[in-house]
Amino acid sequence: MEAMIVDNDCMAGGLQLTAPYPVSAAERATLLAFARRAAEDAGQQALRWFRGPMQVDDKGGEGAFDPVTEADHACERALRAAIRAAWPEHGLYGEEFGHQPGCGLTWVIDPIDGTRGFAAGLLHWGLLLALFDGRRPIIGVLRQPFVDETFWGDGERAGYERTGRQSPLAVRVCPNLGSATLATTSPDLFSARAETAGFGALAAQVRMTRYGGDCYHFAMLAMGHVDLAVETGLSPYDIQALIPLIEGAGGQVTAWDGGDAAMGGQVLASGDAALHDQALELLNSTA
Repeated sequence: MEAMIVDNDCMAGGLQLTAPYPVSAAERATLLAFARRAAEDAGQQALRWFRGPMQVDDKGGEGAFDPVTEADHACERALRAAIRAAWPEHGLYGEEFGHQPGCGLTWVIDPIDGTRGFAAGLLHWGLLLALFDGRRPIIGVLRQPFVDETFWGDGERAGYERTGRQSPLAVRVCPNLGSATLATTSPDLFSARAETAGFGALAAQVRMTRYGGDCYHFAMLAMGHVDLAVETGLSPYDIQALIPLIEGAGGQVTAWDGGDAAMGGQVLASGDAALHDQALELLNSTA
């Protein structure tokens, strides 16, 4: 098992905000093609354990269940090996094996986002891979190998592939809360009183609220089936791959205060700019 490398002077356990590392359009296309291939290959590791016998360990602290499985470790190892072989100068930052500094470009890895669902045999989980340029994630891929789905984006465009068939992704127009579908993983995750009240105020105004999606409801937002996705307590590896995906599909992702969401924390994603502003106002209405 790899040793975790942590720089206590850096933000988010290893990622540090710096000037953006320059990447040309041609380089970005090459890196995105690599990310899609690497995510598809690493996703095969997860299938070795999905809906089969597996060991589920708890890496959470007292009173908090934070599961990790053999599949999490195998997927992250596969991604790290692929990245080292192709881009040895790049940095690595993963949920399971920590931070390895590099040239200024850093691959951000969540080997299985939605481990609780994975361990329960449910479908709402995925492998997340992003490329962070020091300021923003510029490439993002979500891979769900069991249903053979890949979602990808580079901030300017986004696409979807299943069983070899590809199509562009686009959010839907929905400027009114009363017509919107809201998604979050669980209302229980809003532990602070202001968070609970803010989410409740938003949920009371939308047409429908759905729970349990983890990374998947962000993908459904980029596909135009969900209008708002709200989370709290996210780490960079939980959200970075989803930012270029949603922005490439025409949506937006911010923190609850309207700032940058790349380092995680409280996150709001929306498919419609007018809806985003209304949701931000409600989330902060009881702060």
